[in-house]
Amino acid sequence: MKKDQSQLNPLTIDWMNWQPGMRATLLFLHREREILLIHKKRGLGCGKVNAPGGKIEPGETAAEAAVREVSEEVGLEVRNPEEMGVLRFQFIHGDCLALHCVVFRSFDFDGEAHETDEADPFWCSVEEVPYEKMWSDDRYWLPGLLKGGRFDGDFVFDDEELLWRNVRWR
Repeated sequence: MKKDQSQLNPLTIDWMNWQPGMRATLLFLHREREILLIHKKRGLGCGKVNAPGGKIEPGETAAEAAVREVSEEVGLEVRNPEEMGVLRFQFIHGDCLALHCVVFRSFDFDGEAHETDEADPFWCSVEEVPYEKMWSDDRYWLPGLLKGGRFDGDFVFDDEELLWRNVRWR
């Protein structure tokens, strides 16, 4: 049974004391007027388009995890990741996942992206980002990131449906 959206009050989420159950990263690689995106092949968001990224392992910094995930998912060696934002997601279905995601970008990398069992990479013009194939929150912060903006965002999802958002630009 679908939850009644009118009953959700995002003010009941205490974002000041909110604690994530999972910490992850995304890393957007830039090449002239293009960014590297992936068709995600497994895990959270399987079937969606996203940037390479994944869980932060114990003992890793967010930047180290982002670089490692890009290497594992698409075979590129990244240098100088720049932190651009933080995303906090509260999912209100199933196990009520609380996800903290640090978002990076980099213009400094080596290699050719290739498909793995986790991701099928492709270069995309920044003017033609396929938002309709991505998580619905992306359209509220990714255009600003592509222009060099820094941000913080809080999002509430019911399964894949975005119920509430708050994006702040720094």
